[in-house]
Amino acid sequence: MKIICIGRNYADHAKELNNAVPTKPLVFMKPPSALLVNNKPFYYPEFSKDIHYELEVVLKIARNGRHVQPEFAHKYYNKVALGIDFTARDLQQKCKEKGHPWEIAKGFDGSAVLSEFVSIKDLEDKEAIEFRLSKNGEDVQKGNTKDLIFSFDYIITYVSQFFKLQQGDLIYTGTPAGVGPVQVGDKLEGFLTTKKEEIKMLKCNIK
Repeated sequence: MKIICIGRNYADHAKELNNAVPTKPLVFMKPPSALLVNNKPFYYPEFSKDIHYELEVVLKIARNGRHVQPEFAHKYYNKVALGIDFTARDLQQKCKEKGHPWEIAKGFDGSAVLSEFVSIKDLEDKEAIEFRLSKNGEDVQKGNTKDLIFSFDYIITYVSQFFKLQQGDLIYTGTPAGVGPVQVGDKLEGFLTTKKEEIKMLKCNIK
């Protein structure tokens, strides 16, 4: 099982970090040990003093394939979840300054929070999924997948050129503007809107 992540996939987020808006998907990976499921708490690591939350819609790959053609991309996922890509921003900055890869800032244990999945069929429009993150009861991120720079189908097509997609793989599709730091004692909650209602998909207490 692979955890494939797409960076800077919302223009407003790229701008808030003073990064250029990409012309191709920015792809990085997290190891399976990064997964944090079942609403388990996130324990603040001792190696960082600046951990940031990044709420994202997550795709679950439903079939194996490589070099997926655009007209078939929609067949490779039928469920979505919410996830939090925790980032050690201070480590990431140091790595960038030295021109080093920044996996240690993105792929550490517990850095990939994942909710339960919902069926695409339960959504009003998979091209316009509304989602939000609250911190201690106040909204800090609001997103809609209609604002993605690279759509779900484009991501599938692009990534499958380099990595064979396998059933059960996860794709974190990018975070909207509003990312920020967490502190011990914070409570994060993620919400997603279905055809019928807004549902709470995840919670994560910072310890």
